[in-house]
Amino acid sequence: MRFKVLLILFALPVIFVSCSSDESSSLPQQTEIFLFEDGFETENQMLNELFLTDGSRWTNFQQTNPSNNINEVSILNTSATEGENAIRFFSYASDTQLSKIDIEKNGLQMAAGDKLRIEADFYIVGTGSIENLLILDVECCSCWDPTVGDNLGAENQCPGVRLLMSGANDYLSIERGKIAGPTLQQTNVSFPRNQWVNVVWEMTLSDENDGINRLTIDGVEVINTTGMNLPNAEVFREVFAEQDIEFTLQQPVFYERVQIGATANPTADNVELYVDDVSIQIEKVDP
Repeated sequence: MRFKVLLILFALPVIFVSCSSDESSSLPQQTEIFLFEDGFETENQMLNELFLTDGSRWTNFQQTNPSNNINEVSILNTSATEGENAIRFFSYASDTQLSKIDIEKNGLQMAAGDKLRIEADFYIVGTGSIENLLILDVECCSCWDPTVGDNLGAENQCPGVRLLMSGANDYLSIERGKIAGPTLQQTNVSFPRNQWVNVVWEMTLSDENDGINRLTIDGVEVINTTGMNLPNAEVFREVFAEQDIEFTLQQPVFYERVQIGATANPTADNVELYVDDVSIQIEKVDP
């Protein structure tokens, strides 16, 4: 998959209803679909080709190194699921610093009611523990209260939902701690190692309990449940009030970035991870 960005508008059918002498009609719903795709194809495996100045590919990468090592990111052609290239992340184990290495797609708008679908292929090398490894984040930085600073911990200044390896058997689950919700955990399918694995994460976004959350691993649905998946102003207000802190979630609330890779590696081991064939689809319906 070469990188691609599409914006498509669909007009849904109009239904006309007549009642006695009153005639009413409704305008057609406009469904706007944003589609971003990238298979990490570059000339001579040049990483900087992923970060074009026009913003059409990835925006930047996030790198937090442990104290005595430097995490790595590169484009390689040794293994891929589509095309010739894939992106490789190598994250050293955390120490006093939480180790991170990932790429980001910023400038998105994913709000309540929108349908978000993220698909990617992952290859995790080795058999060491990857419990609590995070590989995919959807975050809202603009919604953070600017009056609340580092005293609450800088790690949560971009609330969101994430894909987490939970449990000793690498059960990929949906982590909601940064929006003050419990993890949507599954214990049916452990994540395969040393092979390419297709992951599809689908959400209908909501700051209430009617949000839709669906996770599929290699075509097997492992999570399909409702629950909050967008920051909720009242929930944040109550959580911070317990610390005698006034917190106002900034409006409008929407997710603006996706991170993929070793977005956080709190494990005791180094992690080597390949990613290929990423797509981000946002469906927005205006009534």
